[in-house]
Amino acid sequence: MTKSTFSKDFLTKIKTLLLEEKNTLEKDLGKFTQKNSHVSGDYNSNFPEYGDKDDENAAEVAEYATELPLEESFEKTLRDNVQALQRLEEGTYGICKYCKKPIDEKRLLARPTSNACVSCKKAITQEI
Repeated sequence: MTKSTFSKDFLTKIKTLLLEEKNTLEKDLGKFTQKNSHVSGDYNSNFPEYGDKDDENAAEVAEYATELPLEESFEKTLRDNVQALQRLEEGTYGICKYCKKPIDEKRLLARPTSNACVSCKKAITQEI
């Protein structure tokens, strides 16, 4: 397994960015979801209760339908974030999972959850 060779200062900066983003995501998810106690990293959108009239029921369904994709997006970002923090702890942060070469620091600063270098990411996304 290839180990990270980034400076301690750089890795500390990245960890701070990741922890700040993790806290923000968890707070944002907490506004309209509840943690699933049976599945780690899973949240369930709360179904709003406005009343029993038709227009209130329609508003409940519309809000719930809007929140589901948002929940999914936040969960994926949080999962990526947690995995990046885990790579930091393991000492493998910033190493491309495909070519095993270091990922450019500018890319990691722009997207701290990156697990692939630009070259490999381009190759993968062009295949799809």
